[in-house]
Amino acid sequence: MKYLEDIGSRARKAATALNILGQLRKNEGLKLVSEALIENKDYILRENETDINKAKENGMKESLIDRLSLNTERIEAMSKGLLDIIGLADPVGEVISMKQRPNGLMIGEKRVPLGVVGIIYESRPNVTADAFGLCFKTGNAVILRGGSDAIHTNIAIVTIIRKALKEAGIAEDAIQLIENTDREVATEMMRLNKYIDVLIPRGGAGLIRSVVENSTVPVIETGTGNCHVYVDEYADFDMALNIIDNAKTQRLGVCNACESLVVHSKIGDNFIPLVYERLNAKQVVIRGDERAKGICDKIEPATEEDYGMEYLDKIISLKVVDSIEEAIEHINYYSTKHSESIITNDYNHAMKFHNEIDAAAVYVNASTRFTDGGEFGFGAEIGISTQKLHARGPMGLLALTTTKYIIFGNGQIRE
Repeated sequence: MKYLEDIGSRARKAATALNILGQLRKNEGLKLVSEALIENKDYILRENETDINKAKENGMKESLIDRLSLNTERIEAMSKGLLDIIGLADPVGEVISMKQRPNGLMIGEKRVPLGVVGIIYESRPNVTADAFGLCFKTGNAVILRGGSDAIHTNIAIVTIIRKALKEAGIAEDAIQLIENTDREVATEMMRLNKYIDVLIPRGGAGLIRSVVENSTVPVIETGTGNCHVYVDEYADFDMALNIIDNAKTQRLGVCNACESLVVHSKIGDNFIPLVYERLNAKQVVIRGDERAKGICDKIEPATEEDYGMEYLDKIISLKVVDSIEEAIEHINYYSTKHSESIITNDYNHAMKFHNEIDAAAVYVNASTRFTDGGEFGFGAEIGISTQKLHARGPMGLLALTTTKYIIFGNGQIRE
């Protein structure tokens, strides 16, 4: 497809230019873009309103409209995110090892950009600015393909970024947006391995599965979030209630929200009515097993499907278990390997949970909502990887680099 070939070719040229762009120039570009977003916030908000109105007409559910929506505060957060990236150490060019071989060769390993990063994502326009900032800081060109739900907002943000880069004398093709939202174009992008070095999908299970199954470009899988909170027999009830409330209700439409609750049977009679009352006050429906329903008859029955569901809605599943071993087994079976938390005052149980839960982020006595690049001190994030190769968990600057070997000799030849 000539349209994508042109975008890919321009991205490759921009990546070459970015590869030799110094840290000062990159930080200057980030500052100018940060300022431009604030200066043009009214334009962004107008275009975002167009997307929101269309989403409402199409019957999009409330939690997803929240993901799509921008306001002055969120635009300011996008701008600040770019400034935070300025303050982070630039990993590009770092020599992470240097050893001398017996023949005198000095062999080192140096961090370098990935090259051209492709990102396919759904209706979260803040990803547009975050992706640019992290890719730009690490010397990568980025090709974005957002969802049709946010197309007007994304066009506005990318237009502002490109204009700021051009005015700074920096290659504006450091960021490009595929404005054609047809699925066929997305599929073709997945096969653009001549130009794109790595592809990162961000969105629901269907999008991620499609990219993994169809891409000929290497993929970093950012998985869905069926995140659990396990309330152990040694849990502090007030702490547990506050953490569950926060993890479930602070923002419904995010991948680090709690979707599944596991409670030890020894505290079930006392704790389950309390958690029902707390979540019911926020209109959250609990779908539980027979034991949970026996304790609180207002709980709805859960199906097998419920335990593996990323609801992104005011629904949570509940499973009663008889031991921490059973809790770990249940969580590992249904987990999407994103974020899992235990609430306990028992050190041994906390360590057992840490050691045996297979997930990118494992918490003790804290909300799963902290699995985020900003909260982890990365400035922003390119996504949260749930796979194990190359990167895992929130992906910041380091995840957007690779390494190459640099060898210094003084005339050595191999015999």
